[in-house]
Amino acid sequence: MTTLVAAGLLIIALVTTAAWAMPALARPSLPFGVRVPPHRTTDQAIIEQRRIYTRRVLGLGALGLLASVPLILIRGPEPMLILIPAVLVVADAVAYYLAHREVRAAKSRGNWYAGSRQGTTADTTLRTDPVRVPWAWLAPAVLVLIATAAVGITRYGELPATLPAQRGMGVDTAHRMSTTWPAAFAPVLVQAALTLLMPLLAAGLTRARPELDAARPAGSARRYRAYLTGVVRLIMSTTACANLTALVIALQLWEILPPSVIVTVVTYLPLGLALAAWIVFEFRVGQAGHRLPAEPGEEAEDSALVQRDDDRYWRLGGFVYANRTDPALFVHQRAGGANWTMNLGHPITWAVLATLLVIALLSATGIVPLTAG
Repeated sequence: MTTLVAAGLLIIALVTTAAWAMPALARPSLPFGVRVPPHRTTDQAIIEQRRIYTRRVLGLGALGLLASVPLILIRGPEPMLILIPAVLVVADAVAYYLAHREVRAAKSRGNWYAGSRQGTTADTTLRTDPVRVPWAWLAPAVLVLIATAAVGITRYGELPATLPAQRGMGVDTAHRMSTTWPAAFAPVLVQAALTLLMPLLAAGLTRARPELDAARPAGSARRYRAYLTGVVRLIMSTTACANLTALVIALQLWEILPPSVIVTVVTYLPLGLALAAWIVFEFRVGQAGHRLPAEPGEEAEDSALVQRDDDRYWRLGGFVYANRTDPALFVHQRAGGANWTMNLGHPITWAVLATLLVIALLSATGIVPLTAG
C-alpha cells in the first residue's frame, strides 16, 4: 500500500509540474496556443492569463493531493494511480483552454494584426540536407533490451505456475495470472516496440515541416536545426530510460525484485530523469530553438514580415490542427514544447485513426487481445 501511495503522489506531482511548465515552454509568439505578433507578446492580457493559469494549476494540484487522502481511506490507494491523475489532466486542460480563449478574445478585440504584413517562410535544405539521425544514441536502449531478454530467457524455466499481475508501473502480488510466454515477456515486448518505433518517430520528425520565423528566416532555420538535433537525441535517450523502467518492472514480474518503496522509486527514476532532461532542454533551447542565441549578423535580420495568423486551422487551444490545403502530415504543435501533431486535414491521418479504431474495436470484442495474462 505504501508503494502505491508513493507512486500516486509522484504522478500527481508530475502532472502538475508538466501543466505548470507548458506555457513557459511555448514560443512567446504562441501564448496559450494563440498566434500573436511580436509587439504583442508582453500584452497585459497575456500576462494576466499566465498568472490566472498558474494559480489554477497549482490549486488543482493541491486539491488532487487533498482528495487523495479520503480516497485512500475509502477505496484504497489504487484510485490515486488512475482516477486522480486523469481528472487532474482534464482539469488542467480546461484551465489551459480558458486562458487560450481569453487571449484569443483580447487579440480579436484589439485587432492585434492591424497594419502588419503577414507571411511564411520555408527551408528547403531540410529536405535536401536533412538533420541526420544519430543512430549511435540508440545503443543504450538496445543493450538494455538485450539484457532484459537474456535475464527473462534464463529465468523463464524457473518461473512458478502464476505470476503477479502487472498494475501500471509495478506489480500486484495479491492478484496472480497464469505464467504464459506473452505474460512473462510483456515488458520485453514493450521494450522491443519502443526500440523500434521511437527511432522511426525520430526519423520522421526530421522530415516534418519546420516552424520558422518569417521575420528572421535564416536565423530561425539555423536554430531549428540545432533544436531538432537535440530533440532526436533526447528521443533516443528517452527510449533507453523507458527500457530501464521496463527492466525493473520485469524483475518484479519475474519475482527477482520484491515490490517496495525503494523499487518503486527506482522504477520511476529513469522516466523522471528523462522528463527532467526534456524540461531543461526546452527551457534552455526553447520551442523550435527560439531561445538559442543569434549568431553574428543575425541580430539585424528582419524581413519586415510577421508570422501569418493561422489560428483558424487550430482547435482545442492549439492542440488539434486541420488544414486540407496543407500537404504536411506532421506539424509542430502550438502547446507545450517538443510536440508534434498530425494534420487532420491530411487523408493519411484519417487512415491511421481508422486503423487504430479497428484495432481498438477488435480488442474490445476479444478478437485481438492487446494485454497478456
